[in-house]
Amino acid sequence: VEYFSSSSCFNVEPKARFGWIASVRGGSFSSQGKHITSSCSLVAFNTDQAGGGMVGLTSVNAASDGKWTVTQISCHADLVTDLDFSPFDDYLLATCSADETVKLWRVCDPAQDQCSDAEVTLSPADGRLELVLFHPAASELLAVASVRGLQVWDVTRDTALTVLEQHEDQLQGLSWKEDGSLLASSCKDKKLRLFDPRAQTSAVQCVQGHQANRDSRILWVKDDNLLTTGFNQMRQQEVRLWDSRKLSSSLSSLSLATSNATLMPLFDPDSGLLTVSGNGESVIDCFEVNSSEPFLSQVSHCLTDLSTRGTALVPKLALDVSCCEVLRLLQLTDNFIVPISYQVPRKAGQDFHADLYPDTVGHTPAMTAEDWWKGENKQVERVSLHPSKRPKPAATSAQETKPKDLPRGKSKEEASTSSSPLSTPSSSAAPSRSPSSTSGLSSGFLPSPSPSQSSRAIQNMLGPSSKFRHIQGAVLHRDTHITNLRGLHLTTPGECDGFCANGQRVAVPLAIAGGQIAVFELSQPGKLPDTALPTIQNSVNVADFCWDPFDTHKLVVAGDDAKIRVWQIPKGGLTETLTEPECVLRGHTEKIYSIKFHPHASGLLASSSYDLTVRLWNLGTGEEVKRLSGHQDQIFGIAWSPDGKLLATVCKDGKVRLYDPRKSTLPIQEGPGPEGHRGARVVWVCDGKYLLVSGFDSRSERQLYLFSAESLASGSVASVPADVSPSTLIPFYDSDTSVLILTGKGDTRVYTYEILPEAPYFMECSSFHSSEPHKGLCFLPKTECDVRDVEVARAIRLGKSTIEPVAFRVPRVKKEFFQDDVFPETAVWWEASLTAAAWLSGSNGQHRKISLQPKDMMPVSEAPKEVPVRKYLPSSVYLEEKTDEQKKEELLSAMVAKLGNREDPLPQASCEGVDEDEWDD
Repeated sequence: VEYFSSSSCFNVEPKARFGWIASVRGGSFSSQGKHITSSCSLVAFNTDQAGGGMVGLTSVNAASDGKWTVTQISCHADLVTDLDFSPFDDYLLATCSADETVKLWRVCDPAQDQCSDAEVTLSPADGRLELVLFHPAASELLAVASVRGLQVWDVTRDTALTVLEQHEDQLQGLSWKEDGSLLASSCKDKKLRLFDPRAQTSAVQCVQGHQANRDSRILWVKDDNLLTTGFNQMRQQEVRLWDSRKLSSSLSSLSLATSNATLMPLFDPDSGLLTVSGNGESVIDCFEVNSSEPFLSQVSHCLTDLSTRGTALVPKLALDVSCCEVLRLLQLTDNFIVPISYQVPRKAGQDFHADLYPDTVGHTPAMTAEDWWKGENKQVERVSLHPSKRPKPAATSAQETKPKDLPRGKSKEEASTSSSPLSTPSSSAAPSRSPSSTSGLSSGFLPSPSPSQSSRAIQNMLGPSSKFRHIQGAVLHRDTHITNLRGLHLTTPGECDGFCANGQRVAVPLAIAGGQIAVFELSQPGKLPDTALPTIQNSVNVADFCWDPFDTHKLVVAGDDAKIRVWQIPKGGLTETLTEPECVLRGHTEKIYSIKFHPHASGLLASSSYDLTVRLWNLGTGEEVKRLSGHQDQIFGIAWSPDGKLLATVCKDGKVRLYDPRKSTLPIQEGPGPEGHRGARVVWVCDGKYLLVSGFDSRSERQLYLFSAESLASGSVASVPADVSPSTLIPFYDSDTSVLILTGKGDTRVYTYEILPEAPYFMECSSFHSSEPHKGLCFLPKTECDVRDVEVARAIRLGKSTIEPVAFRVPRVKKEFFQDDVFPETAVWWEASLTAAAWLSGSNGQHRKISLQPKDMMPVSEAPKEVPVRKYLPSSVYLEEKTDEQKKEELLSAMVAKLGNREDPLPQASCEGVDEDEWDD
């Protein structure tokens, strides 16, 4: 475009400081990806928060008060290496990370609450990921690059469409051709590679690029031309232009300054403008790219106030055409994002300058991922930038746009152990094709299903969906809180839950000498007095404590002196300090780790200790009845099976063990557990078929593992990462709904999963966030839930100075009906089914079940089906681009149609009047 050829005809205007976006904290981490990216509405960037695992988010344009809101999203457990917005959805963001996952996020405006859960989690199983890039023409298609590998993913599938040939060294740059037919890469081995992913897994062209093996980048520019940045033999920064049809030599090369800074190129295909900036430098150069000599001509040389961490171009549809803005660059610095506007000096604010603004690519994908994989090549339809002709956005915020049918997050194990192989062109029945040939390619998708296969095919394509996906946690009204707690003991051992609750009362340890525990009645909320409270005095530090599930007045406390004390709380609550326990259990030789009651037998207790034994106690007789051995190190957690026959343990020696206490004092099964040694918990799930262990991996990141109870030796069948935190996640499992709820002491986030007995095993649901750290959660019996409000679980949350009830609800529309699909008959686990002596003699018990359905509610499964109501389009549809006469006529027709059939008799026709002879003249 000739009007850019002279810098004297081009204005570069960095915003004044009041127009800079502050409070950014740009990350200075090393990665091959972009550090900042932009859609028409939002800007996402790397931040140094949480070790680089968070992504910053702000808007492209300032709010009405001229200010920007900046927020952060916790995305990954490790460094976010690259990020990219979908070209067809301003609010769909893809991120990849050193934690080896790719995630798709449904983000919203920075002033709104961001979703804490990814829409999609992909696990390429290829090590640290470096680059992620949306396809420019097909929806739901991603290119993902690891250190040396390259894969193409359809995000609706759980395996890659194709895995391309490995690079010989560090992969550094990646770019799609504008129509998405070819994929180009640059590498530290000095090679440029072109891939036709649908034709073959190896490169169709591979040539020598820049002479130095330092960082390089690659971009598709005009037509068939490629542009690369790198370094020459003199260690000078270099820009080269290539013709992809004959890559043997570059068309043009341009040397810049001698520097170590990696050049980051950005190209606008509409104007032909190329911007180049060095990472860590304060210079931004702009060139015009031509298809003939001179291939590269400099337009501007901009000196900025701050050094650059990254740059991004704002999409053309977001530019201000009224001031002849043809390009807007966003410069990411340590503490600011600086908008830099490139404007052509014209008379602004009057006419639309069509010669400056050719039609640009729109927001509608040209094809689906399946169409592209079958061989189609289409470019996105172009739209006008004229203010009156621009397409109207489909939505203005992420809350108004419903996410597409994307699958839920998947664990690494699921991706790596999927039964379906990677769908690659080389493994399909299609013959090998040349790069130019795109017809006749086998789709690589599932064939059209028969009616009997349709539901399974849909599930395979879209992934399973949990009915608890949008579960909501909410703290109940302040009137239900117990406040003004003082002197809480906040450093209980890692094996202890920190506090315990039943349906009537809460026990909380106090930071007072003598191992004192306060007991509060849930039926007596309000502010506690400032005076001293009656307590239970154990005389030694508390190691663990729990309520008897079958006696709400009995509290059992394990102490540092290897003794277990049994306390009886008087009816009505604790009114005076207790100093004498009901009984004391002696037998352990060292400090006790944890204690757990048997789920069926009354008065049967299990305890684990530093003496590396697990002992069973009969509280009725006060005697030790069993002693289990076989542990080699600290016992992190113990758990009874739902039927009470087996006992599981997880140990610091890296083993998960299974005991049958009535048959053997040694483990009947043993298998590998978590690699980390910071702590762990174990709980039985899926009707006792699986063991779930929350622990740490080798990098001390929190991880969830699922083990088959029938074959512990084979290791975990699935695992899912959580985050980085020093506290162990404490699990609660609701057997009625298969919902797992976890949080750690000192956390502000509560995780929720639905656990399945088959792949994908873990189905992540919405998280609950609290404003302040909590000591933990204790869950109450199911009868405490408000089923009329679809409350599936109720917990007690212990804060720094408060005790607060928290309700977990499932959003439903027809709350007037009993939601029997989420409220099956529940086991009365708070009633014993046999005695300790009976269990020891070989008997097994089973809890009776009760229905939670209120007598005055009808099950939703029996609710009458509603008759579909005819919907009418809003009047705004009728009033668009119509003549005045058409507007009047169609509006009148719409209004009359809402009243019903115009031929129906009017309501007044059915009214009774007076007889004719009653009228007076």
